[in-house]
Amino acid sequence: MRSMPPAWVRFWFAPTPTSTLAVVRIAYGSVLLGWSVTLLLDASTFFSGSGIVSERPRPVWSWSLLDLSSSPLAVSLLGWLLVVAAVCLVVGFQTRLAAVMAFLALVSFHWRDPFVFQAGDTLLRVFSAYFVFAPAGEALSVDRWRTLGPRRFWEFPERAPVAVRLMQVQLSLLYGFTVWAKLRGTTWNDGTAVSYALRAGELVRLQAPEWITDSVAVTNVLTYATLTVELALATLVWNSRARPWVLAAGVVLHLSIALTIRVGFFSLMMLVGYLAFLPADTMATRLLDLRARLARSRPRPLPRLSAGTQPSSSDLVAPAVGCGEHDRTPAGTDRA
Repeated sequence: MRSMPPAWVRFWFAPTPTSTLAVVRIAYGSVLLGWSVTLLLDASTFFSGSGIVSERPRPVWSWSLLDLSSSPLAVSLLGWLLVVAAVCLVVGFQTRLAAVMAFLALVSFHWRDPFVFQAGDTLLRVFSAYFVFAPAGEALSVDRWRTLGPRRFWEFPERAPVAVRLMQVQLSLLYGFTVWAKLRGTTWNDGTAVSYALRAGELVRLQAPEWITDSVAVTNVLTYATLTVELALATLVWNSRARPWVLAAGVVLHLSIALTIRVGFFSLMMLVGYLAFLPADTMATRLLDLRARLARSRPRPLPRLSAGTQPSSSDLVAPAVGCGEHDRTPAGTDRA
């Protein structure tokens, strides 16, 4: 550690409020819950031994809990386990255990039938691994409520942001390799890729007008604009001044994709990843503003949730000294 550049150490390990991590956890758990429910609708067809794939492919080092049994009942039980894990992640109950359950279930489903998954599903699985090692239950969680009480619910103890950094790097690399792969083909270079995507038959959700799909000029602009935004999300997103504009462009891009093409939960997972780039101090401030609005609302939607004392000035600046799942030392919430 001492031989590493100080900036590198700060990037990965400088204590940061857990506000952003908590919001990412809630958003991720919500997407995972929706994904799990849709999975259960056809789970037996795609993952049981009596389904489409009677025996699972066995790449090197792959494993699945469904190796023990791939009966429809076992598949259904694993699916419901994933639903329970998703709910626990949303509310922050037994957070680390829930992350482990989600990871085991997602990997098991993936290797049982890898042919039915796409990039968004892969990102869902990778993020579950990050949450296994993250202090994701330190803020805005039932775990914190049960351990420290409602008066400490709206505090955001400082922890090393390793998990959030990994999510950021994951997204940046994803966009970088995406641009590299696209530029190795033909349609992205000649500017026609978007036209083909918008006319992809049953994958089309909302039919684009012909003046878009049949216009060389318009499809050229949309194709090269897509590449530009993705390249910016791989590089310029690390610049604090450019980041808001880059993320806004990414939101527009993925909302457009979700509106026009059936891509499952891909766009939602990308937007969840964007939350990891929001500064923790800013996020803490916004969450405390939300708490204040809840406290002032009549009738109060969740009176106990908005209860508690406002953090003192010492709480706002004092870093947490512990590294456990729960720290009883007053924790930092905002440096601003």
